[in-house]
Amino acid sequence: MRRSAALTSVTMTAVLALSACGGGAAQSPGGGTGGTGATGRPATPATGGTVHVLANADFSHLDPARGFDGGVNNFYRLIYRGLTTFGAGPGAEGTKIVPDLATDTGTPSNDAKTWTFTLKDNIFFEDGTPITSEAVKFGFSRAFDPEAGIGSPYGRLLLDAPKDYKGPYLSGDLDTIETPDPKTVVIHLKKPYADFPSALALPNFTPFPKGTGAGAAFDSKPIASGPYKLASYQRNASLKLERNPQWKPETDTVRTAKPDAFEWTFGLDPATIDERMLAGQGTDADAIGQSIQAATVARVQTPQIKARTLSGLNGCTTYMGLNTTKKYLKDVRVRQAINHAIDKDTIVAAMGGSTLAEKGTSIQPPTVAGRVDYDPYPYDVAKAKQLLADAGLSGGFSLILDTRAQPKMAAVSVAVQEALKQIGIDVKINNIDASTYYEVIGTPAKQNDMAVTGWCPDWASGATFLPPLFDGRNITSKGNSNLAQINDKAINAKIDEIAEMTDVKQANAAYGELDKQIMELAPVVPLAYEKLILVNGANIAGAYQSNSYSGGIDLVSVGLAKPTK
Repeated sequence: MRRSAALTSVTMTAVLALSACGGGAAQSPGGGTGGTGATGRPATPATGGTVHVLANADFSHLDPARGFDGGVNNFYRLIYRGLTTFGAGPGAEGTKIVPDLATDTGTPSNDAKTWTFTLKDNIFFEDGTPITSEAVKFGFSRAFDPEAGIGSPYGRLLLDAPKDYKGPYLSGDLDTIETPDPKTVVIHLKKPYADFPSALALPNFTPFPKGTGAGAAFDSKPIASGPYKLASYQRNASLKLERNPQWKPETDTVRTAKPDAFEWTFGLDPATIDERMLAGQGTDADAIGQSIQAATVARVQTPQIKARTLSGLNGCTTYMGLNTTKKYLKDVRVRQAINHAIDKDTIVAAMGGSTLAEKGTSIQPPTVAGRVDYDPYPYDVAKAKQLLADAGLSGGFSLILDTRAQPKMAAVSVAVQEALKQIGIDVKINNIDASTYYEVIGTPAKQNDMAVTGWCPDWASGATFLPPLFDGRNITSKGNSNLAQINDKAINAKIDEIAEMTDVKQANAAYGELDKQIMELAPVVPLAYEKLILVNGANIAGAYQSNSYSGGIDLVSVGLAKPTK
């Protein structure tokens, strides 16, 4: 899942003595003013009050067909519902796929190439319009729109559709999704896909009333199906959610919807967020923030702060994509040289040291099932220089590195710049605004030579890591996740071979081997597996670190211990 690398994090934080568990994030949940109870689970929030969220950057998009990063995917769960969703709870609970608008997780037929779902009763959009099979069909078909469908690729990858289909606004209905009655939807896929219920938990599979959402309409006025709806929104400044009276709690086993409202403040300096969360004064006692900065780590060791701190793995990889269509990067020897030239220890230092990051070696992070622990390109400047000489480029050349205008990523980019200077590559850093970064680098026509980014699994499977990043048949003009723009027949064939496996363990093991096959071509540089430390307000309850949403706090369960008006 394409996500902000400032939020991606994996591996243990030495400072807080955490350990991995169950292949997901290590949990140290806390809630209310007294930390955890005897069971170690978060305290239960009371009903009412406003949860405040302090953020550095605004959401990429409010339209779920457009947005596809960890922070916004978490937010979507408050205002949107799908046929299925991730469960709520720390650890493995948050990775389970459970029914949401549907009565169950679907009935497969035709060797899992066709899936049938039945919708629950009493489900409505915020305007009172019933959520029907037609709404499901329309919402799903938006993934094919060339302008709107720039987010998650799974709609385009999995749903059967004519080759020239361009979404409902340009091409009309998608006939490969059948709606025999208002409660029944029959979905036809391009090929068998046994894990389709997991894919349906992603945001681009969101139903909407037929005919709505053209252009960028949902980015300013979304139509809610979840427990909250948009109350106000000032881009890059603030956003407030209020209760959606059309949401029926008896139809929803996941969202507790305890707070009356959520309120985001955007554009805050990360250091300012740290200071406010540590102080916890006024409404900040009712606030949650983002992972703290390296300079703040030592200050969370007091008992009062540790009692309201969450930390653990994130299961994501921060990496640098190498655009294989560019002049110098077409040569695999140049890409291999770049991999050898980057000292991952300097990357870790740029991210705040070993308490906040661990050096990356493979594409898949340690928490992905079937991942192989190996290091194909150890730091070796002499080897890098030799590879460039073999490529006839010992005289040096220049490359442009796309990065976000964000302190941590700026530091990482400088570390890359200094590393490549050693082998005669002059790196020019191109800073892009954080709120539009993924849209820019996901547009091949706008992409430069290299880009620093991050990727997290969409669910607990290797299938969601390698195919989206390296299947060359899915390179698109917008919303492209294959930043290397690599289209290798052997890689594509192996992806197809693994996709046909019905044994999930066997498939995940095969993806571990595919990781090694891909890295022989060096289309990316795995940089780091980040770590996360979250300090919550003293009045926050029900907070736990999510395994499904960049390791941040799962918003559907959080609330206040003692609501205030």
